[in-house]
Amino acid sequence: MFIDTNYKTKMNKTLDVFVKELSSLRTGRANASMLDLVKVDVYGQKMPINQIGTITTPEARTINIQVWDINNVSLVDSAIKKSELGLNPQIDGQLIRLPVPDLSEERRIELKKIVKSTGEKCKVSIRNIRREANDELKKLLKNKEISEDNEKKFEKIIQDYTDDNIKIIDEKVSNKEKEIMTI
Repeated sequence: MFIDTNYKTKMNKTLDVFVKELSSLRTGRANASMLDLVKVDVYGQKMPINQIGTITTPEARTINIQVWDINNVSLVDSAIKKSELGLNPQIDGQLIRLPVPDLSEERRIELKKIVKSTGEKCKVSIRNIRREANDELKKLLKNKEISEDNEKKFEKIIQDYTDDNIKIIDEKVSNKEKEIMTI
């Protein structure tokens, strides 16, 4: 019924966004997905860096961005500096090098807090989707479109799915914290 498609899909999308946000957090190793959330204001719109140039990680501590249009190099440079990644771009023609420095203890603790808060926001979103689904069930019951037994059954399905997603979020937060704290 509607539970299996609509609300599970919403929860899955929420989880996907969370995973993408986590992967963009800097952990001391160069990772092209760190730049996923950085948007550059070019051609009258905000675009991700991977649509303006080629991103590579030639070494464990370096990210290279080969910007396709030389006019966009300074825009990419300023967007990276404005982001909260703490990276200092080095420009060489159309190539931007981003050395990824080791994380200080303070930065690691700060990143752990960011990971926890991102996880909590995702949990709140999942719970809001659950509430939305339960409200929909109550409306269907009130309009006599489903029976009370079906309402209880679907509430349990939604609750189980919510619990599963929250467990996944907790695991991902825990793994990311371990990754951040590993020197």
